[in-house]
Amino acid sequence: MYIQVLGSAAGGGFPQWNCNCHNCHGLRKGTLRATPRTQSSIAISDDGVNWILCNASPDIRSQLEAFPALQPARQARDTAIAGIILLDSQIDHVTGLLTLREGCPHDVWCTEMVHQDLTSGFPVFNMLAHWNGGLKHRLIALDGQPFTVPACPGLSITAISLRSNAPPYSPRRDDPHPGNNIGLLIEDTRSGKKLFYAPGLGEMDAELAQMMSSADCLLVDGTVWQDDEMQARGVGGKLGSEMGHLAQIGAGGMLDVLAQYPEARRILIHINNTNPILDEDSTERAQVEAAGVEVAYDGMSIEL
Repeated sequence: MYIQVLGSAAGGGFPQWNCNCHNCHGLRKGTLRATPRTQSSIAISDDGVNWILCNASPDIRSQLEAFPALQPARQARDTAIAGIILLDSQIDHVTGLLTLREGCPHDVWCTEMVHQDLTSGFPVFNMLAHWNGGLKHRLIALDGQPFTVPACPGLSITAISLRSNAPPYSPRRDDPHPGNNIGLLIEDTRSGKKLFYAPGLGEMDAELAQMMSSADCLLVDGTVWQDDEMQARGVGGKLGSEMGHLAQIGAGGMLDVLAQYPEARRILIHINNTNPILDEDSTERAQVEAAGVEVAYDGMSIEL
């Protein structure tokens, strides 16, 4: 299985266009040793030719340009995107669908909750129906049964409902429903290797812990270092937990969670611009690395 990190930042990217927090200001001024990042998305493939896009960020155009495999140029109009999976209906994970309109129709796998959001509060399915048939909804059932995307038959994909939060525009904001947010366990049926991918993860439970224990690579929520990070950085009043993200530190935080899986490759993704782990010289970054945990970056390639 081939995994390409197209974008590794949370909503707004890094630096965020209107943010002057310590990280964003330092990166712009060249006083911070850090790497710019676009908003999170990955691509997966079983053969390196056909690819499944997992989430479609607002930065999708630059991400496609940065990864030539997604533009193989076999004919006058071409793409290697063979399917799209949406893990939630957050703006930073679905707005890129609008940029992909010229390539419609696209098969889009998502839950019923996500489909409801994307045909009502943010009706991208409705809007794109006018472009060559638009987006074709393929239902992700939360029954524990794996599904496949036809162009990548070697990948068996199982979805699990995560306790997180729906977007601010959704009627289910602060009212969690199964399917608002999912994680994916992706198995290469030839090698038996497994990836667990969850860029938005707010709370652990026994079923989730069991699924993560079977994975060879964990690519998981790295949004905030501490729950009150937005407040501490002076850029917002919401807690990470209110936004549906598990902080890295504190009892039961993401570093504690990942410590339970020492045999797996462990990588943080969807990193907010305020998170001190973006500063490669910070004590927080050193703490993450000392725990054997990696920090995802745009262009990171993983092979299982």
